[in-house]
Amino acid sequence: MPYYHYKNIWTPLQLLGIRMFRDEDGGLWIKMWQNPRKRIR
Repeated sequence: MPYYHYKNIWTPLQLLGIRMFRDEDGGLWIKMWQNPRKRIR
């Protein structure tokens, strides 16, 4: 499994527990509550 370095992107959705991250390659990831991160772009 590859190692990714994530940068947290602040959005108002964080108040609901939905977090968005950007990795070192520019990919966009989303984490909803206790579920694992999923790449969306």
